Amino acid sequence: MKEVSALSIMKARIKFRKFGVMRFIGHLDVMRYFQKAMRRAEIPIAFTGGYSPHMIMSFAQPLGVGVTSDGEYLDIELKEAVDCAKAARRLNEAMVEGIDVVNMVPIPEDKKSSGMTIVAAASYRVTLLESAKSAEITKEIPASWKTKIEEFMGQENIVVLKKTKRSETETDIKPMIYQMQWNVDGIELFLAAGSEQNLKPDLVMGAFIGFVGEEPERVPFHYHRLDVYAKCKEGTDGFLPLDRFGLQEYENEQKRSQDQCYENLRPSEDSI
Repeated sequence: MKEVSALSIMKARIKFRKFGVMRFIGHLDVMRYFQKAMRRAEIPIAFTGGYSPHMIMSFAQPLGVGVTSDGEYLDIELKEAVDCAKAARRLNEAMVEGIDVVNMVPIPEDKKSSGMTIVAAASYRVTLLESAKSAEITKEIPASWKTKIEEFMGQENIVVLKKTKRSETETDIKPMIYQMQWNVDGIELFLAAGSEQNLKPDLVMGAFIGFVGEEPERVPFHYHRLDVYAKCKEGTDGFLPLDRFGLQEYENEQKRSQDQCYENLRPSEDSI
């Protein structure tokens, strides 16, 4: 029997941080962790129908093992309306150290607004480590790398060997690097992400280290995701973090519904 989604009356997007020992927990275990947290926090999450019901939740651009983050996203469907601020507080009370809920916002009901669908970019801070044995002990980024980054980004093409599950292909990643900036305490990256184009920060840094004449395996980095973004509407430039984008779209939807309601209440010419 085909599973059918149970009735849900609200969709919400949860933004959370992942840090400490929890960075070693894989995506499937993070999903199971949130399922348990939803029960402990008594969040009225909706379930699919059929013989094997499960919570309706989806993650936007799941994080790789070992990477920390300040901007991870989870979309859920709810079977009753909730106060998002109170729900986020209850979730945090049910969490263990290593995952914090930053906020929870309502999002539009339509599928095209889901986090998995709208992801277009991600930002990272890359820190240089004293040793690959610890992500806690870092050192300054060499000042000479500032010029090297400019030269690296000044190339017409940046071709790397990109591995997939089935093959390896040479790919020009230059169009997928939206920004690469030197700071003394870390390198800031703004990269393409999502289903259309997806670039991992370790691939960029591997190419850069090769460019400066070092062996990538001898230069350990820690990768920290700052946020995940959706592209602004057509005709405009720029990106918005998924929580702000979702809330903006929700408020626009509410305004359109309200305007339509006023339009329906307006008397027609025949009735005047």
